Amino acid sequence: MVTYDLRSKKPVPPGGRWSSKRPSETHRSTFSRQTKVKITLISLILIGVGATILLTFFPSEEKRVKKQFHLLAASLSKETGENIFTMDQKLKKIGSFFNEACEIHIPAYALSGRVSREEIIAYATRGRIQFRELLLKFHDFNIAFPKDDEARVQLTARLTGKTATGEAVNEAHEVDSLLAKIEKKWMFIRVEVVEILKK
Repeated sequence: MVTYDLRSKKPVPPGGRWSSKRPSETHRSTFSRQTKVKITLISLILIGVGATILLTFFPSEEKRVKKQFHLLAASLSKETGENIFTMDQKLKKIGSFFNEACEIHIPAYALSGRVSREEIIAYATRGRIQFRELLLKFHDFNIAFPKDDEARVQLTARLTGKTATGEAVNEAHEVDSLLAKIEKKWMFIRVEVVEILKK
């Protein structure tokens, strides 16, 4: 015999009325926690990706300053058999790292005073001619920013190579520099060789 529900006019299954089962509170709570964990993980991944992009395409000012030193070192360095075209390009590039007037103090080479960009290029030309092979590297950087548009850099400069007469050169210099941010570019405005360190 089939029994019908008086309200819905639908047959009632054996053992009782139709039941609408809902997820338990525990199940809903577990689902909610899993969703929150997923959202948190996705947010952390997006933040990490964003930070990586910023550091890659918008390097810090400290990295920009260091880059100027490394580019200057590459321009001053000289390989054996360097041709005239390469030499000319490097010398032009050297001038672009310095302000129109820069304070230069290198007591060991009797050089001290305010010099123009053209004079710096001339000094670099004469200095490089004396070497058959020259490698300049900067390390042990200590960078401070006394002002937003100024950077004071203390470091060690290592100079190795061979003179035009074949004599080996290996010197380490302690250098104190001051750079200024001019038209969004870090330029040298003072360079002082404080001390010649032991080889």
